[in-house]
Amino acid sequence: MKGEPRCPRCGGPLRRPGLYADDWQCDAHGGVPPLHPAAAPSAAALGAVVERAGVPVWLPWPLPRGWLHTGAHYAGDGRSGAPAVAVACSGPGPLGGLGEMVLVSEELGVGLGAHYAGLPGYDPGPALAETPSDAKVTAAGRPTPLWSLRDAPADRAVFVGEAMGMWLWAVLWPNAAGVLMYDDLALSDLRDDTGPELEALPCGALSPRLG
Repeated sequence: MKGEPRCPRCGGPLRRPGLYADDWQCDAHGGVPPLHPAAAPSAAALGAVVERAGVPVWLPWPLPRGWLHTGAHYAGDGRSGAPAVAVACSGPGPLGGLGEMVLVSEELGVGLGAHYAGLPGYDPGPALAETPSDAKVTAAGRPTPLWSLRDAPADRAVFVGEAMGMWLWAVLWPNAAGVLMYDDLALSDLRDDTGPELEALPCGALSPRLG
């Protein structure tokens, strides 16, 4: 992996831990878990993220027809399991053109999902408690409701819910690609032995969304 870690909440530069601070420091957000750069998609790179993860590592499985895995990275300082992971994939959009998806699993307060969603703050806010869910996926064999966030930027569709005690974000570009979330999508936790064989996972070029 090349490049310097950056802030999971804003993508800005970080100061390394030093004499006066034990955490990586963002000028805007203070101490944060550093978001490490993504490597070129491969079984080895994805396996390295899985090994570091302290949260589920979600991947649509089976992948939608024609879709490829296009990268993954994690936020964490190495002292414990990474509290946030993002996995990208892309392929033919259901309504034409190219579709892209980033799935984020994270602990409360990390802010990586909100960053990809283009939202202020760290978490989805009160919308989940105020409205019924919009979609449902199967995550590690469990029916999992997701809420569509209407205040997200118009260029993307954003869904969020809770799975295995962690936030689950699905961010898709363009907005029209969001219809995938209504198509009985099944997500596998790659930490589980019942997940896909990584060596056989089809990989494409690194997603610019992870850059």
